[in-house]
Amino acid sequence: MIWRVILGLFLLFMLGPIALVVVFSFGANALIGFPMGGFTLDWYGKLVADTGFHSAFWTSLSAAFSTAILATLTGMLAAIGLMKVTPGATRAVLAALALPVLLPPLVVAIAIVVLFVRGLGLGLGLPVVVLGHILVAQPFVILIVMARLARFDQATVDAARDLGATRLAAFRLVTLPQIASALVGAALVSAAISLDDFIIASFTIGGGNTISTFVWGKMRTTLDPSINAIATILLVLTVGLSALALKVSKYKGQV
Repeated sequence: MIWRVILGLFLLFMLGPIALVVVFSFGANALIGFPMGGFTLDWYGKLVADTGFHSAFWTSLSAAFSTAILATLTGMLAAIGLMKVTPGATRAVLAALALPVLLPPLVVAIAIVVLFVRGLGLGLGLPVVVLGHILVAQPFVILIVMARLARFDQATVDAARDLGATRLAAFRLVTLPQIASALVGAALVSAAISLDDFIIASFTIGGGNTISTFVWGKMRTTLDPSINAIATILLVLTVGLSALALKVSKYKGQV
C-alpha cells in the first residue's frame, strides 16, 4: 500500500504541473491561478488572431519538417554503414555521435554558432537552426534504424542480388520496405525534438521566432493564459508525434 501512495505522489509531482498548464489554458481569468473564472476558448482564439504566433508556428513546423527529412536520411545512411563495421568501431562512432545529446544544450548551441556562423560564415536564421536540430536528433535516428536493422534478414538482400538486382535496386525493393516503419518513427521523433528545442533555436534563429522563443518573449513582457494555450499546443504536438513514432516503429520497450 505504501508503494502505491509513493507512486501516486511521484506521478502527482511529475505530471501535476503539466496538467495545470493545460487546465489554465481554458480559464477565463486573465491571471494564471485559481479561481479560473470559468471555461473559455478565448485564449486560443487570441492566438489565431496573433500574426506573431502564426509566423513562429510556421517557422517551427518548417524547422521540424526539414530536421525530420534530413536527419532521417543521413541517420539511415550512417546506421547502414555502422552495421557493416566491427562492434568496437560501432561503439566508438556511436559514442562520438552521442556527444551533442550528452553535453549541456548551452554548450552545443555555442559550438553551433562558433562553427556555422563564425567559422563558415553562415548567417543566423532557419538553416542554422535546422543544422543544430539535426545534430541533436541524428543520434536517435541512428539508434532507431540500427535497432530495426539488427532484426533484418540479410538473406533477402542476398537473394535479390543473386537474381540480378543491383545494389540500389535491392535496397529500394527489399531493404527499404522492411525498415520503412522505423524510418517514419525516426522522422517523427526528430520532428518532436525540433519542436521542443529552445536553447539552440534562441541562439541561432536570428531575427525570427520559433514557438519556444516566441513563448519566451511573451513571458518577459506579460503572463496570461495565452502562454498556457501555446504550451498546450506544443505539448499535444510533441507528445502526439512521440506516441505516433512508437506506434509506427512498433517499439516494444527493448532493442
